[in-house]
Amino acid sequence: MMPTNVLMPALSPTMEEGNLSKWFVKEGDNVEPGDLLAEIETDKATMEFESIYEGSVTKLLVTEGTSGVKVNSPIAQIETDDAISDDPPVKEEEKVTSPHNGDTTFAEPPMPVKQDFASVSTGDRVFISPLAKRLAKENSIPLERLTGTGHKGRIVKRDIETFLSTKKHQPTPSQFPSSQGLATETFSFEQVTKMYEDREFEVIELEGMRRTIATRLSQSKQTIPHYYLRRDVEIDALLELRKKANKFLENQGSKLSINDFVISAVAKALEKNPQTNTVWAAGNILQLKSCDIAVAVSIDEGLITPVIKDANKKSLTVISNEMKDLASRARQRKLLPTEYIGGAITVSNLGMFGIENFDAIINPPHASILAVGTGLRKPVVGPSDEIQIKTLMSLTLSVDHRIIDGALGAQLLGTIIDLLENPVSVLIT
Repeated sequence: MMPTNVLMPALSPTMEEGNLSKWFVKEGDNVEPGDLLAEIETDKATMEFESIYEGSVTKLLVTEGTSGVKVNSPIAQIETDDAISDDPPVKEEEKVTSPHNGDTTFAEPPMPVKQDFASVSTGDRVFISPLAKRLAKENSIPLERLTGTGHKGRIVKRDIETFLSTKKHQPTPSQFPSSQGLATETFSFEQVTKMYEDREFEVIELEGMRRTIATRLSQSKQTIPHYYLRRDVEIDALLELRKKANKFLENQGSKLSINDFVISAVAKALEKNPQTNTVWAAGNILQLKSCDIAVAVSIDEGLITPVIKDANKKSLTVISNEMKDLASRARQRKLLPTEYIGGAITVSNLGMFGIENFDAIINPPHASILAVGTGLRKPVVGPSDEIQIKTLMSLTLSVDHRIIDGALGAQLLGTIIDLLENPVSVLIT
């Protein structure tokens, strides 16, 4: 029996660190693959972490409530049946004090020492740990493509993880620099506090979701060449149709919002303009086949964008019910990563706050974001120069010029407006 380190998992592609909220096990407990080990809080959700090992928990290395635990840093040790551990045990000198709460946490695991072995096999024998062998089999990895970094060139778990990371590497928002390094600041912390030294203030540390938002949107604004397209859409016909639909749905306990129509219209517009259903991938463009719409939801800690998948194929009532469920669980931090990662465009609606119009910042790697304002009654010149009173809603489409040119962006926005001004088409197309 040898100790194996349990590492802080990356529970989403954007996760760089997390908070260990709760242990489900204690030292001395026996665990099997699939048993719950801990509850981990990321910048966007709270999730349960399962064991992939069978053995006995010998040490809990991080206490409950510890924040800022780096991904891949050891959090526990389990005695397993492997003859040689897949991960080196944590030494006392590797312990560091958490800057967040003073609890004991751990530094990044040391880099493996390079071995002077040209091959991982002798004759027909391949030196590989049982766990690494199982992982290689599950992921259909030919052993001859692996280089062992364990004892005497033995293939261990980290070698499988390194191979999969290289093989499956895709650009994601997590590739942006760590939130520890926000975009270059105009003033340092010391300079700013010096300016206000004669005034009372409280320092609120930027952590978790708020720090992630600050980092990613700063990078978005600095690195993505935004341009903006603005148009008003007449929504009187939409309001009338919504009123009739909601009267029909009264007995079902369901109610459609303006945003439900907007989500549906945007999804169908992407379907009609497939060249706009794209994302930026580090110098490449990914054109998506499904029309998935991210929707900005405000929560106490900041902002999150759950995704309505295949929204072009869903009815308004399905979109409405799904959106209510996603928004509710987002506020409880119960969304899974698969529920808030993806999409090619975001819908951000501040109309319910009385905002007439605004310019939204693109959420990488998306190509665009639609800012929706409130509907206002305004005079409009009719076809015979007569003055009519119409309900107008402002739409501003922020677009990444690297991916979508002006004419194509205008075509996308025009399609969205056509669908909203003829809302029956949202129901039947």
